Amino acid sequence: MWRPKTIAARLILATVLSTALVFALVLGVVELRSRAIVEAEVASSARDLAQASVYRVEAVLGAVTKVTEGLARTLESGEIGDQELRTLLRRSVESNPEIFGAAIAFEPAAPGGAGRSYAPYYFRDPGGRISFLQLADTQNYPLQDWYQIPRELGRATWSEPYYDEGGGNVLMATLSVPFYAGSGEQRRLKGIVTADIALDWLTKSIGAIKVLDTGYAFLLSRNGTLITHPDAERIINETIFSLAEARNDSAMRELGRRMIRGETGFAPYLTYTDVKSRLYYAPVPSTGWTLAIVFPESELFADIRSLTLTIAAMGLAGLLMLAGVSLRIARSVTRPLGELAAATASISEGRFDVTLPAGTAQDEVGALSRAFRTMTIALREHIRRLVEITAVKERMEGELRVAHDIQMSILPKMLPPFPQREEFDLHAAMITAKEVGGDFYDFFEIDHTHLCLVIADVAGKGVPASLFMAVTKTLIKATAKVGRSAAEILGAVNDEIARDNEQSMFVTVFCGVLDLESGEFVYTNAGHNPPILLRRDATPTWLPAAPQLVVGAMPGTTYHSSSIVLGRGDRLMLYTDGVTEAVDLDGTFYAEDRLLRDVARPSETVRHGVEAIVAAVETFAAGTEPADDITVMLVEFRGPA
Repeated sequence: MWRPKTIAARLILATVLSTALVFALVLGVVELRSRAIVEAEVASSARDLAQASVYRVEAVLGAVTKVTEGLARTLESGEIGDQELRTLLRRSVESNPEIFGAAIAFEPAAPGGAGRSYAPYYFRDPGGRISFLQLADTQNYPLQDWYQIPRELGRATWSEPYYDEGGGNVLMATLSVPFYAGSGEQRRLKGIVTADIALDWLTKSIGAIKVLDTGYAFLLSRNGTLITHPDAERIINETIFSLAEARNDSAMRELGRRMIRGETGFAPYLTYTDVKSRLYYAPVPSTGWTLAIVFPESELFADIRSLTLTIAAMGLAGLLMLAGVSLRIARSVTRPLGELAAATASISEGRFDVTLPAGTAQDEVGALSRAFRTMTIALREHIRRLVEITAVKERMEGELRVAHDIQMSILPKMLPPFPQREEFDLHAAMITAKEVGGDFYDFFEIDHTHLCLVIADVAGKGVPASLFMAVTKTLIKATAKVGRSAAEILGAVNDEIARDNEQSMFVTVFCGVLDLESGEFVYTNAGHNPPILLRRDATPTWLPAAPQLVVGAMPGTTYHSSSIVLGRGDRLMLYTDGVTEAVDLDGTFYAEDRLLRDVARPSETVRHGVEAIVAAVETFAAGTEPADDITVMLVEFRGPA
């Protein structure tokens, strides 16, 4: 996907596109609103046009209905002779030019019917003369729809358009009005009076309706049959439903249903020539027919489309002008920015003597140029200071690495420490959180039968903690060598480091002395995490000890010892709080419960046990910055050889 690289191009593109979008939205709203207004006006005009056309049709059909119903009432009023009947029928046709033909069809079994078919019919022949035909001689009229339907319904009805081959030999529709003899329960059908209207005048009347340039009107029967249509081949031969079926057009099918129900509406319509249009339809009340008027959309919205194209062309010209003005403004802004960019590239290469744009303008570009000049001076000074700080930092890092190496050298490195001694096995490990830390461990022989174990954690981190650790470790080892108990060792060390402890530093210490012959372990816990006792074939438990004050907090503190006896294969695990306080990415602590569970897993040697715990903690805290040193010591008592 192409993206403009320069500010000028992006500015022009953003300006033109945003303006074009607003213009397109406005133009779209205007066109939609205009279409809605035009549709409303057309619907109103179509309604007036349809009503006027319906009135014209109704005027003709109403006259025919009036004549036919009047003739039926005359026949009901009394008996009329054959000659008088024919004269009355002939005059009805002669005096009403809209009537193509009329008949009086008697019910064969009715009074006056003489038990035979009798249907005199007068009609206009092609020469315009009134001609006579006895329908009973040409067709079995009691079986015709124009006779049967009004007889069954008992009311006047208009027939579907048909081709009267036995009558006038023209396309017509028939109004059938029943007439009766007698009254009440004695009322019996006497016959049917019919009046035929030729549909050619209706075709001309509907065809004369002018709708835009190519619009047209058509007429549907009450069953949806095309009575009039511009395509003459479809008249009588097609219905609106057959047209919908041929196109598989459900919308047209539903439109046809609404039309034959006598509804009025304005709906989309696709003509027989596949032209998108709008259709207005209204009923012809007296017949149940429907008049439809078609408005082609291309003509209906032609003025709107022309206006839209004109406005669009003007808008395009305006956008081109806007693009030109935007380009001119953008170049005036981006030219000094380009000079600043070139100067910045030189500065990034270390050439601080590069010439910057004058920046005399009082706009944002001028302010930016002056800011760059100030930045160059500040950057030169910053780099000078950074070089000095970097040198100091590198020197400190080197010293910290040396301090780390010294700290690690203080801790026992030989593991196992006494390979010639079979009474015990021991392993330890420490991982510092920083270059130097405050944890330490130690183990050493006080004499041939006693082993001293120490693990401690100095409060704090870094160099002060490491120095405090070194002093504490040295004091503990020196004090223990004179044969004191664990409580005495910590008491003496506490008095020594608390005396001149101006920084108020302290250390948690666990110190114990293991008798390698009896297995007795005498220990003192000065505020440190309780070790874990792993009896052989038993569940790990915490080593019991009364809480006591940390070392270095207060001179003169008296410490007390506790003791247990270890059996062959029993183990003790000593550790610092860096193990239990390790956290994962969710901020959850490793904690004592998880430590007990992991310690309970069997390990062949103490080395494997230490490595397993360290690995478990590191896996748990993977992805987080270690906050404290991790120190673990594991000793197994095997007893005298």
